Amino acid sequence: MKQSVSLTDGSVARGMLVFAIPIFFSNLFQQLYNAVDSLIVGNFLGGEALAAVGSSGSLIFLLTGFFNGVSLGAGVLVARYYGAGDEKSLHRVVHTTVALGLAAGAVLTVLGVLLTPQILRWMGTPQEVLVNSIIYFRVYSFGSMSVVMYNMGASILQSVGDSRSPMRYLITASVVNVVLDLLFIAGFGMGVGAAALATILSQTVSAILAFRRLSMTTEAYGVRWKEVRFHGPTLRAVVIQGVPSGVQNSVISLSNVIVQANINSFGAQAMAGCGAYSKVEGFAFLPVTCFAMALATFVSQNIGARKMERVHRGMRFGIATSVLLAEGVGVIMFLLAPILIAAFNSEPEVVAFGVQQARTVSLLYFLMAFSHCCAGILRGLGRPMVPMMIMLAIWCALRIVYITITLRLIPQIEVIFVAYPLTWAISSVLFAWYLTHCPMPSPGGGAPEHHTSRTIG
Repeated sequence: MKQSVSLTDGSVARGMLVFAIPIFFSNLFQQLYNAVDSLIVGNFLGGEALAAVGSSGSLIFLLTGFFNGVSLGAGVLVARYYGAGDEKSLHRVVHTTVALGLAAGAVLTVLGVLLTPQILRWMGTPQEVLVNSIIYFRVYSFGSMSVVMYNMGASILQSVGDSRSPMRYLITASVVNVVLDLLFIAGFGMGVGAAALATILSQTVSAILAFRRLSMTTEAYGVRWKEVRFHGPTLRAVVIQGVPSGVQNSVISLSNVIVQANINSFGAQAMAGCGAYSKVEGFAFLPVTCFAMALATFVSQNIGARKMERVHRGMRFGIATSVLLAEGVGVIMFLLAPILIAAFNSEPEVVAFGVQQARTVSLLYFLMAFSHCCAGILRGLGRPMVPMMIMLAIWCALRIVYITITLRLIPQIEVIFVAYPLTWAISSVLFAWYLTHCPMPSPGGGAPEHHTSRTIG
């Protein structure tokens, strides 16, 4: 049964919501991977084990973020060709993307296994946490292929308008993850490595399901394994579109690794508390990420179909909806922070650190939502360099400089927490200026390189 849908016709609001809601639930259940690991580890194995899992999060995203960003770029091309009805180009970009995912998964597996101890020591991971952190991340690294390939497969499906299939696959994988976590840790009494093993096994399930769907479809975006190879011009197009997003993800992840190193200097309790907050924060960010992804696909499909007026209407609707949802979630986070953090670990000092971070940043989530939506729009417009440059300059360089200098003057952990809303605010101003003053596609225009001035109002 055909499940892909076109976003180039009908109501803009309805089309985007119907597409974005399954992405929301997909991300929700994907977030459950890490949350369930942390809940079970924190409650059955204690604060130090929770700190080990939490400290690995930034490192995991550092190694996988680049290729996940590339998959987003490839997805923009898939959406563009799908919207334009260019089946030959669509076929090529899908098979080149799959080949890239296989190569990336192999590279990440080797790098993750070999470099884990060195990177964790460089991050200043406390000695009492280091052994568990190495075990967790090394086991997780063996599943890098599944992580990358699922993201590649889901990106292809979502780019042709099928956001429901990835949702179903992640729900299935999340159930598998919960069952295996309880079996390995609560049932067999195994350590933190078992939590990572449960996660990669469940991610393998989701990857298999995604590519089973792509292999069985007769549509132009279907995967024929004998035809999986690098097509030179298509690979260059994927690299041009995807590498800026990949670099953006990786450098921001590197920034987060450096931030995590600064958190580590405040001890295991701070690590556990901030790690617990990061799991709760992942759920809070879901409305943001789903609309950023939906906007990239919506904009790209409609540019391919030469429907520029829909592009502008979709941009306005997506930004407004995401910002309002993010702020609503932020208010809930601010009010319920003690309960949410304590669910992961009830030690008073751990809870205090997590609540402090939550209440410093949560009421400013709308700034982060605006920046992410603008980045998604610009990727869909074929301008991935703009969000890359803004986020590298602000979310990475400025954030690190601010923390490094200010911590020396004020050695308090609040300095680290404030870095996030501060850099969200500055990037939001820059994105607003760009979208207001720089040339945008004209309604009735054709290819995206022909522009006239247009603002989002």
